[in-house]
Amino acid sequence: MSSLTSEPFAASRDGGRGAPILSVAQMRAAEQALFDAGVEPYALMRRAGEGAAEIILRAGCEREALVLCGPGNNGGDGFVIARALREFGVPVRVAALGESGTESSRKARAEWDGPVEDMMTAAPAPQLVDALFGIGLRRGLAPEIAGRLSELVDAAQHSYAVDVPSGVDSDAAVALSPVSQFTHCIALGAWKPAHVLMPARGLAQQHCLVDIGIGAPEDCARSLARPGFDAPAADAHKYRRGLVCVVAGAMPGAAVLAAEAAARSGAGYARLIAEDGIAHSYAIVRSMSFDADRAKALLIGPGLGRDDAAWARLATALQAGVPTVADADALWLMGARGIDSLPAPAIVTPHEGEFVQLFGDGAGNKIERTRAAAARLGAVVIHKGPDSVIAAPDGRCVVAPAASAWLSTAGTGDVLAGLCAGRLAVGGDAFAAACEAVWLHGEAGRRAGAAFIADDLLACVPPALASAL
Repeated sequence: MSSLTSEPFAASRDGGRGAPILSVAQMRAAEQALFDAGVEPYALMRRAGEGAAEIILRAGCEREALVLCGPGNNGGDGFVIARALREFGVPVRVAALGESGTESSRKARAEWDGPVEDMMTAAPAPQLVDALFGIGLRRGLAPEIAGRLSELVDAAQHSYAVDVPSGVDSDAAVALSPVSQFTHCIALGAWKPAHVLMPARGLAQQHCLVDIGIGAPEDCARSLARPGFDAPAADAHKYRRGLVCVVAGAMPGAAVLAAEAAARSGAGYARLIAEDGIAHSYAIVRSMSFDADRAKALLIGPGLGRDDAAWARLATALQAGVPTVADADALWLMGARGIDSLPAPAIVTPHEGEFVQLFGDGAGNKIERTRAAAARLGAVVIHKGPDSVIAAPDGRCVVAPAASAWLSTAGTGDVLAGLCAGRLAVGGDAFAAACEAVWLHGEAGRRAGAAFIADDLLACVPPALASAL
């Protein structure tokens, strides 16, 4: 029996690593590896379809279901789903779009052994299963087919996309033709980019995975796993736990937020380098001149400014040779001045506009673009957004779950940058620090509730960290 997992960011079963995210090519290779090991293609189709039927039964009980089957293997999955639902006692109708065109889909259709309606004239049902086209789609649906599918989805109380909604490019994670929102998307075998990247991720309210024994390549992207934090050693002191220096600039309040986030992230000491006096926590030491002595990490960018004075601060910071987190205005200056290296290990935290300023608007999905940027810069890149992607120069890559929409307020990016610097000072591993910081940021946002400001977010960092000790 197939095992079922809800959501790509559920607790990992893979030694603390997040769940694999496979491209179409990686998925095809993983399937072929099973076939080469002696698994029959139709046996794998049955495993997938029967697992999907379990999900549908749990979500929609025994309401009447209409299963739409396309001509390929996705349609074959649909015929297996229909037969399994019928065996569960669910009233099922099947509507097809053309004849089955693959060996496995023809076997599945033969085993259905029931009426097959025309999709274009089939009546709606309380449950709608879209098994028309799968992850191999590279062009949009014909307007009449896309329109008819949307009518049937919108008329259903529960709607299920098998692997991906028909009309979605799985790798690009975009809709190639209009797609209605589904209540469920049932991934077969492994998560795909369309399940974790926007805008495709937003086309389903819930995501479920049917685990059919697919092996994941070592170089695949993964979902962001919950980290495990260590408490300080019994003989720890502030320098051993890590000193973070945060360089302020034209808007020093942003640097204060970042410094306080660093102090709450587990680091032992936070120093704010600011020429002008500004109110801040008494726990934050302020230096009037640049002083990175004994620093384990340095953060520059929040509120830095973009003038010559800001450039001079950035140049001084980079010359210090301390592991660096670059954010906000520092990224803009790097792009404008053509800086293509940072003291290693390093982390950069661009949102989409800053990413384009630094790396250009290249081809590929967000996973591919972020990996290429990290390799080019030789630094860990946190490509921020509703689908934040973290990549290391060696190709490791994770995708973060959707965080609270209330994080879309001024200053929360400064908090994230401070968390990155703090975790970098604690552990020294830039990729681990970036992953820990993004997780902490999201968990703190969840705990902060509604309508919070960045100052409120700071207070939620320690309990978030404590929850993962």
